[in-house]
Amino acid sequence: MENSNSVCASKNVLLPYRRGVGMFIVNSAKTVFVGKRVDGKGNTWQMPQGGIDGEETILEAVMRETKEETGITNVEIVTESSNWHYYDLPESLIPRFWEGKYRGQKQKWVLLRFLGKDSEINIHQSPPEFLKWKWTEIESLPSLVIPFKKQLYKSIIKEFTPFISKM
Repeated sequence: MENSNSVCASKNVLLPYRRGVGMFIVNSAKTVFVGKRVDGKGNTWQMPQGGIDGEETILEAVMRETKEETGITNVEIVTESSNWHYYDLPESLIPRFWEGKYRGQKQKWVLLRFLGKDSEINIHQSPPEFLKWKWTEIESLPSLVIPFKKQLYKSIIKEFTPFISKM
């Protein structure tokens, strides 16, 4: 059985990873949707992501979170990551996220083909996740994200690139 707990070194506290999903949304130009987080500092962007609620399936969470964060509903599922991808929050952030209950997230990522028009995208949700959004080149993703997510993004890009090239 998978152990989803890790030790938070400085506090010697056993904290689990929060289960979540990430959405790698690609348009017809093969560029990727990213948003600038409302609570972010600096010029950092991210792809949409969120938690898996209760007994929700991964794909149910993907569709719900995509709609909640971006307003996007017109997508086609291309593939799901073969493994869970993990990231750890910096220790200073642990108390500020998820009531300090998690050390980071374990995420299943799903590659989505955007079938709609940009005019359908609506980040003005309640509550909003993003201040602004844009389509960006896949290669630029690691340079746009917060440092503790760079390796995760590189892994996802590597896994999804063969599928994107066939889109």
